[in-house]
Amino acid sequence: MKAFGHHIVLKLGAISRYRIKLMLMTGLFWTIVDTGVYLYKFFRDHMDEAEQPFDIHTSAVLLLRTGLVFLICLTMAYLLIYQLKHLVRNLPLWLSLLVKCVLLVIAAFLLNYILHFTYIWLIEKEPLNTELGHHYYKTFQFGLFVSQWVRWLITFLVTILFIEVNEKYSPGVFFDILAGRYLTPKIETRTVIFVDLVDSTSIAEQLGHKKYFRFIRDFIYFISIALLENDGQIYQYVGDEVVASWTVKKQNANRKCLLALLECKRLLQRNKNYFKRQYGVVPEFRAGIHTGEVTIGEIGVIKKDLAMSGDTMNTAARLRSATSELNQQVITSKAFVSQTNLKNWQSVNLGLVDLKGKESAMELYALKF
Repeated sequence: MKAFGHHIVLKLGAISRYRIKLMLMTGLFWTIVDTGVYLYKFFRDHMDEAEQPFDIHTSAVLLLRTGLVFLICLTMAYLLIYQLKHLVRNLPLWLSLLVKCVLLVIAAFLLNYILHFTYIWLIEKEPLNTELGHHYYKTFQFGLFVSQWVRWLITFLVTILFIEVNEKYSPGVFFDILAGRYLTPKIETRTVIFVDLVDSTSIAEQLGHKKYFRFIRDFIYFISIALLENDGQIYQYVGDEVVASWTVKKQNANRKCLLALLECKRLLQRNKNYFKRQYGVVPEFRAGIHTGEVTIGEIGVIKKDLAMSGDTMNTAARLRSATSELNQQVITSKAFVSQTNLKNWQSVNLGLVDLKGKESAMELYALKF
């Protein structure tokens, strides 16, 4: 995988599963749309040859066509999700949408020929030369050509917009909003982590505004990859800070939180030469972790989002702040430690510590890599 002009080494886990699932769902959606339109025309026109490229006699032929369409749609979904995503990364959204739609429509026409001539060759057993000119003429009749363009363009545009909106949130969050799961606020037990950049002020002064922004973007990219790879649900970005959470009732939630920290460290170390070359600085992070109840619900009128509130959020933020005061990289609460298997970790009991904004002292632990 390549990012920001350099190669990074990482194992694809949660992100690859998300992309594969998205590719399958996209391919299936396009197949359903194509097959639905095909059957509608078939029953409407009673196999009108001007509209129908295939002569359907049996359900087996329809199944074969559907299978071929699904394979073609999967190929196009792969193109959209894996290839075009990187090609248009730095383009404005409107231009990105336009480029994706045009390229997908062109690909749809080319793959449509593959579908047609595969059918002619396998089912009809006819020479391809005679069919080529006939199908070319039918396809590029003005009315049919425009209707196909419009249908594919709308289908692809809806798909791309859906993916863009879905990826504005962490995986699964958009579907929660769509389903109205959090219209009524809910209380859940979650492990919350606040991760930010060490010495951000001095680095900002050293790099200047624009270069520092690019530095932060690269830093957050790697931190986000590590969190998402270990099933973390990113809640928000605030400057150089990333806030994420894990639902405790899910299996190995706290273990995945710790694995995410390890992956953060590995990714930053593996890409230290890139940061030195581009910025002259290798970023380091610090983190605060706490487990407890949070209230989750939808907020906003025009711009809606999911918000998490409660003492757990405040405590995790205070723990992150305490890392600089206590000269530690990762500080956790006793609540997190008591629910987590730390067999392969070195933890140091920091005793009772007064945190800003907390009425009573908390027992804290430092984690060592």
